[in-house]
Amino acid sequence: MAPISGLLTQCLLECEPREGMQLSRLSFDILGMIPGGEFDISTAVVRPGRTIELLEARMEAGGRTAIVVKAWRLSSQDTAAVAAVEDPRIPGPDAAGPHEGMTAWPGGFIRSLEVRVVPGHRPGRGQVWIRNPYAMVDGKKTSDVVRLVGMMDAANGIASRVLPGGDSWMFPNVDLQIHLHRMPSGEWLGLDTRVTFGEHGVGLTSSVVHDLDGPFGRLEQILTVRKL
Repeated sequence: MAPISGLLTQCLLECEPREGMQLSRLSFDILGMIPGGEFDISTAVVRPGRTIELLEARMEAGGRTAIVVKAWRLSSQDTAAVAAVEDPRIPGPDAAGPHEGMTAWPGGFIRSLEVRVVPGHRPGRGQVWIRNPYAMVDGKKTSDVVRLVGMMDAANGIASRVLPGGDSWMFPNVDLQIHLHRMPSGEWLGLDTRVTFGEHGVGLTSSVVHDLDGPFGRLEQILTVRKL
């Protein structure tokens, strides 16, 4: 899910772009298995407007829609005089150490990540930094927001309440909700993450997302929790 969310974000940025507008919310719904082969992506402006627009992108393969994302695009304004962020900064990647916890997850995407963990990490609560050296599309420069959104789905695995596999529990997310109060920069994504498992099969992974300049938004992932 993580790489395709970055690719879909790139497609949204290219959807009838306008000067003075910025992506502020990305709402991904995962409708089924994400194909590993050929697929098509379509985009549209669902709700046009002078200062507020709603965009949509769809990933389809074999006649089936796998992911739908809707995005609010809002006008940029000079609000420096009243700007404030209540979320605290987390220690940077230079203050974090190597993290082997992600090796429990299979796949080439996870192996591609450099992961650094802030001291105090535990099941259900953690602060990590991740980065990926690869471009989203071969031969095309990857913007910072596309690079970082393309790693955000990994949040559901960085502070798992239980280890995956065996006779443990599965807890896949069926969505990815991202709210951005500013455009991020750089190659490092910081995740300040909390994981909640409810008593009736539903969980929630909640993260404040950071770049090296501090918090720039939040993400939420609803989970279906089931015994393997």
